[in-house]
Amino acid sequence: MPLQRRQILTVASVLPLVPLAAHAHHGWSSFDADRPIYLEGTVRKVRWQNPHAELELELPANLALPPNLAQRAVPAQTAPVDGKALLARAVLPTRRDRMWEVELAPLTRMQAWQVAEIKPGTAISVLGFTLREEKGDPVLRAEYLFVDGKAYGLRSSPA
Repeated sequence: MPLQRRQILTVASVLPLVPLAAHAHHGWSSFDADRPIYLEGTVRKVRWQNPHAELELELPANLALPPNLAQRAVPAQTAPVDGKALLARAVLPTRRDRMWEVELAPLTRMQAWQVAEIKPGTAISVLGFTLREEKGDPVLRAEYLFVDGKAYGLRSSPA
């Protein structure tokens, strides 16, 4: 098969996947960085893959902000940037969805933080940002992940 025809076939076979990839991964600018959202619940599904790990999180019916959220320990390198202040500004989502997609960090950063692969059934809490005005799907981009008593700052690498 001539090289040009092979290239056309290769491109043609990938094109149907482009809309899926574009839909699955959106830029960070669509998230509201002025309104940190707190979620906690049970992980139902896990996609431990790039461009970033993703979880499907089922929230309890009576989600509430923990009274000590602002006092939670955060990684030292994130504390001066936004750490405690971000926790202190956290709010609950206004929408009532019980299932949320949580976008974590790329796998290389998850490995640098030594976050073990999260399994379905794991209880976690997370602080992050949702789409502006909570429009669209219930998606949260994680800034802080809390698992088994440990806090991970997912926008940075460990010090």
